[in-house]
Amino acid sequence: MNDWNGRYKHPAFWIATGFGSGLLKPAPGTWGTLAAVLIAWPIAHLAGAWGVLAITILSVPIGIWAAQVYNERTGTADSGSIVIDEFSGMWIALLPQAFMMPGINQPGLWILVSFILFRLLDIIKPWPIGWLDKNIKGGLGVMIDDIVAGVMAAIIMAILLSHWGYGDLF
Repeated sequence: MNDWNGRYKHPAFWIATGFGSGLLKPAPGTWGTLAAVLIAWPIAHLAGAWGVLAITILSVPIGIWAAQVYNERTGTADSGSIVIDEFSGMWIALLPQAFMMPGINQPGLWILVSFILFRLLDIIKPWPIGWLDKNIKGGLGVMIDDIVAGVMAAIIMAILLSHWGYGDLF
């Protein structure tokens, strides 16, 4: 990372790095995804599915801004330390559980399934995720492939939950 003087005082640094979770090694994307789950869980308890949807929607434009600032200040195109994109993608992947399985407040296997699905799609990058990752630049480029990976994971999760779901994951 190029030197970014004052980075620890800039909100874009903390947002882009997922409150520092993207600074953990190895596999900062996995750490960021785990941090996203740990943030979504209490929000789901306090504000329900609509709370999870709200943080998801808010994370997209804020994430685009933070990733763009981070890229510009560090001279990078898509630093591995940026994990706000994993936050948004994972939160999208969690939406089917939040909306389809309300009421029983206990964790379950489905969060793990959602986590694994999202990480696999983010790492393997099947079409159109890989195309977006290579062709869209800037803050939007950082975010868009994970958003689409989250949507794909959410679709798969909705199908799985409609056939085999039980209990509430939050």
